[in-house]
Amino acid sequence: MNYFLTYTVYVLILSILMGISTWKLFKKMGYSPLFAFIPFYNYFIILKETKHPKWWAILSYLPIVGPIMMSVFHIYLMKKFGKSLFQHQLLTVILPFIYMATVNYSKDVELEDENANELFLTDEEKNAKKKDTFIGSITFAVVFATIIHVFVTQPFGIPTGSMERTLLVGDFLFVNKWSYGYRLPMRPVAIPFLQGTIYDSQKDGNPKNDPKSYVEGVKLPYTRILQFNKPQKNDVVVFNYPQDSVHTAIDRKDPYVKRCVAVAGDTFEMRGGKLFVNGKPETVLGDQEVQHAYTVNAGEQLDIPSLYNTYGFLPVREMQNDKGFEYIFQGLTDKTAAEIKALPNVISMEENIYPKDSATISYKLNADKTAYTKSIDTTQSIFPINKPWNQDWYGPVRIPKKGDVVAINKETLPMYQWIISEYEHNSLENKNGKIFINGKEASQYTIQQDYYMMVGDNRDASLDARFFGFVPEENIVGKPMFTWMSLQGAFSDASSSYQAPFKVRWERMFKATNTGEANKTSYWWIAAMILILFFGWEYFVKLFRKKKTEEDL
Repeated sequence: MNYFLTYTVYVLILSILMGISTWKLFKKMGYSPLFAFIPFYNYFIILKETKHPKWWAILSYLPIVGPIMMSVFHIYLMKKFGKSLFQHQLLTVILPFIYMATVNYSKDVELEDENANELFLTDEEKNAKKKDTFIGSITFAVVFATIIHVFVTQPFGIPTGSMERTLLVGDFLFVNKWSYGYRLPMRPVAIPFLQGTIYDSQKDGNPKNDPKSYVEGVKLPYTRILQFNKPQKNDVVVFNYPQDSVHTAIDRKDPYVKRCVAVAGDTFEMRGGKLFVNGKPETVLGDQEVQHAYTVNAGEQLDIPSLYNTYGFLPVREMQNDKGFEYIFQGLTDKTAAEIKALPNVISMEENIYPKDSATISYKLNADKTAYTKSIDTTQSIFPINKPWNQDWYGPVRIPKKGDVVAINKETLPMYQWIISEYEHNSLENKNGKIFINGKEASQYTIQQDYYMMVGDNRDASLDARFFGFVPEENIVGKPMFTWMSLQGAFSDASSSYQAPFKVRWERMFKATNTGEANKTSYWWIAAMILILFFGWEYFVKLFRKKKTEEDL
């Protein structure tokens, strides 16, 4: 309800600005000046008077699409009153209500003569008209793509190996935004197709200074509609990275893709690199392969390119020492590991498993028990910071569920502080050993939404919930539908000394991603049919128009 109330307020503000800046122009077109203040109907009139499809008016206040369409409609109105030069159009876009107001309140503004014969247009005017037609076509192509991107499905690339061998580095997916109910856009004024920032400026080395692709000041609260399903165990899910400190807008945080291994109310645990849910070993689906990291010592250098061609995904770091060569492999299946171990120049091979109770980073309470200090300085941090866990020995931990009442104290606060302050938007303070939520001392807290444990299939090469914690429901984007393109070598791998050769993986294209089957069905024929219908329809439309023009002559 808050979402639609806030949305209505924005619409009313824009409508008032529209009315104040154009009411005289509406009067000159023969309408009541009050019509300039009525949402949607004011743009309906502009489209009617400028001879454009009137149903376009429904696009005028849609999130992200709306600002584009409103600019187009404003340009149509200005052209109606003779303001058709480039500088007029530029001012209409960047200063819409200010420039339209100057036209509205000027004394000499008049409607253009609609009966002017096109035969008497100059070459310059004809070229300008063709240019406008071309720009209009491009604009509406962008608008159509934006509508699909914002309201239906979003493309997503796989740049890292955390989901190998289910999703490969270089896979490009389409994500269904309606899988778990549609999350309404929270930043309605934004540049289409961009996620968080326009570009990486590297200004001061601080990504917070990079130019944003959205207007932070215009915001709407989290709301999800038509939610008939929630993420289930074993679903591959796309979500916004919870602890992205650069972007405060939830739907503008970096997108991640992992497997949902535990849902709200489940208990998650890692034992010696093996995953357990509710005390039982994980269910491994047909499209998954259990993988581990290994250290290999070899007397002579291994032929890594040949191994990559044989086994596919094979990120590895190579180091030379006095005894020969040391290789750290990520993501080896049991079968691949056994075959590499059998190579004649391999001296030893050992699976990399952290010792139990050795945190990748360890934090301890100060003597006065008011804060935590870091005792081991490494590159990764396990969640929560006060547990002696690591990626191989983790938990057990219960995934928070909506309605859970949890105890809040010095021991539990690191587990729940992000939930309380960031995900559920409360003020949280720790004063002299006492915890205050929204200004009141608290010893317990009621969880307001469901949370999920998202972990990569390639467990030893995955930045996942073991490091950044629980994923809130409000961060869920949707479920990958199918791979539309797969390019080996499309992304460089920072975890590997070897860059995979570039090639197109034709066998992966247009295959569904979330079936769990080892041999997925390819739907390339559907894509081919859509392309044939699209270009065939365009051909017959042009043919029909040409024939009609010849008949009219």
